Amino acid sequence: QVQLVESGGGLVQAGGSLRLSCAASGSAFSINFMAWYRLAPGKQRELVAVITSGGSTDYADSVKGRFTIARDTAKNTVSLQMNSLKPEDTGVYYCNVEQLKSGVHTRYWGQGTQVTVSA
Repeated sequence: QVQLVESGGGLVQAGGSLRLSCAASGSAFSINFMAWYRLAPGKQRELVAVITSGGSTDYADSVKGRFTIARDTAKNTVSLQMNSLKPEDTGVYYCNVEQLKSGVHTRYWGQGTQVTVSA
C-alpha cells in the first residue's frame, strides 16, 4: 500500500509563505494525478491544486496567482508553494494521489499538515 507523508506546515503571518511537501513511498506505481486538498474549520474539504503526471495544473480560484503546485514524477513527490498567505488559508492540508496500476485507479491520502495564518 502507498504511504503519503506531508510536511512543511506551520504558523505564519498573513502575507508570508510556506512550502508543503508530500512524499510517497511503497511499491513501484504510476501516478495519474497528485493533488492538495484542505479542510478549514467549519468548512467542507476543498480541492486546492492538482497536477497530472504530464505537468498540467489547475487551482482553486481562491489561490490562483498565490499558490504553485509542482511534482517530481520519478520520485512520486508533490509540493505546494504558498505565497501571500491569508487567514482564510488556514486549515489542514492533505496530499492526495491517484494511482493507475494494472488498469485499476486507486486514491491515497496523507495524514495532513496544519497551516495556520495569523491576521
